[in-house]
Amino acid sequence: MTVPNPSSSRRPMLTALLGSLLLAACAGSVDANLAQAAEPWPPVWQDTPVQADDGPPAFTPPSATSCRRLPALREVPGGHNPRSVARRGERLLREEARSDAKSAAGAVGEAVPMSPPAPAAKMMAPDSSAAFAPSPPWPSEPQPQPGLQRPAGETVTAGMVDDNADFGEYLAYRQRHAGLPVRERDISERYLLEVTDATGHPVHDAEVAIQRAGVAQPVMWARTDTAGRVWLHPRAFLPQGVQGERSLGVAVRKGGVQGRALLLRGQAQAVQVRLGQAEATQRPRLDLVFLVDATGSMGDEIAKLKNSMHAMAQQIARLPAQPDVCYGLVAYRDRGDAFLTRTQDFTDDLGAFQQVLAQLQASGGGDTPEALNEALHEVVHGMGWRRDAARMVVLVADAPPHLDYGGPQYDQDMQAALAKGIKLFAVGASGLDPVGEYIYRQMAQYTAGRFVFLTYRDAADPGSGPGTQTQHDVKQYSVQTLDRLVVKLVGDELAKLKRG
Repeated sequence: MTVPNPSSSRRPMLTALLGSLLLAACAGSVDANLAQAAEPWPPVWQDTPVQADDGPPAFTPPSATSCRRLPALREVPGGHNPRSVARRGERLLREEARSDAKSAAGAVGEAVPMSPPAPAAKMMAPDSSAAFAPSPPWPSEPQPQPGLQRPAGETVTAGMVDDNADFGEYLAYRQRHAGLPVRERDISERYLLEVTDATGHPVHDAEVAIQRAGVAQPVMWARTDTAGRVWLHPRAFLPQGVQGERSLGVAVRKGGVQGRALLLRGQAQAVQVRLGQAEATQRPRLDLVFLVDATGSMGDEIAKLKNSMHAMAQQIARLPAQPDVCYGLVAYRDRGDAFLTRTQDFTDDLGAFQQVLAQLQASGGGDTPEALNEALHEVVHGMGWRRDAARMVVLVADAPPHLDYGGPQYDQDMQAALAKGIKLFAVGASGLDPVGEYIYRQMAQYTAGRFVFLTYRDAADPGSGPGTQTQHDVKQYSVQTLDRLVVKLVGDELAKLKRG
């Protein structure tokens, strides 16, 4: 007697369903009613054998509900780095020369005193909670010499480029700088995903999973921004052996409702998913982190941030959206310094946050690259990001990351940032070299952020005062004061949210 094969009897039905989905995808959208909330997440989208796959970097979705806490410090010590100690004298000579040049121009940077190398310490993962203990905000450090800070009211100007808006120029820029020592990701092929609710409004913070046929583990995760959008770059996340696969599954969910679509490689139109419910309205939430290079060359830039923080916070509070804001701070130096990373997790107490920022001093460093990899990893994985918030990181730094340390790498964590819906806005300070510019623009473009850079009257002289000139390889950029530029970026993000 022949025993019927249950899977054989299901295959024609599944094949017909897949054909319907293909037709819907070609039309550009598929309704959420095809997938109910009872399905597993992410759902299996094709009836083929499941294969093993490494998948993207692991991450924990944003889950915090509040930031009502006083600032508390956690720190990863710098440990002992003989190379950094050996080059400390060279760094100090560079800092003295830079300080003398700025003094002659009437704007002197912060002097960096010689300090002994930090004692050897066991290096721990930046997101290891065992390494952290609450303590008073920011241990005291050598204070800057009197009279060496920039005037408190000095104007700071900055330019900005949006590499996603002018994508062709960005690809040309990458071609002009091919061969730099960076961790390359191929973003030349990209597709726009748009998620809307039943009323056609954008769905913010929807979870997105991108799958290969027959592979349960997604090859990419993302979350929609305040405009309900995500840029997808298949060549950046697909394993090398399967770059030629012509279709990818797109699964989206928000509030217990799921939607499905297919991405057909080479299609011109955006991938669209409509979820079968209206997006709820609420007071906008903003989680804003300042990621700051605190090595010796950053004295002026830290002073600028301190001087402009109050004005930025006031302007953000007066935005039409009147956001519920949480502020966070991650400072970093390098191996061999007093600390590798110092983190103040999110707080809604602006006064306490400003006190923490006021105590931050520039010191340490050695060679040009710094511990940006470890700091970015801490920002993405170690902070208490809230659900349904606009998540923004403002990086203020003048050096690329160390790519020779092992451990966390920026290209993996920019992918994890996209998975958590975090946009990176990288501010290149004076002295940022071409490698640093390339990496900063990589991180900003991939997460749909912006590349920002300080501008001067004389591009080659940071001591020449505010102006419109820069040595970076950018075109058609706008210039504003730095505080207004940051507020504009925040306002643009929040303005896209649905409000009652």
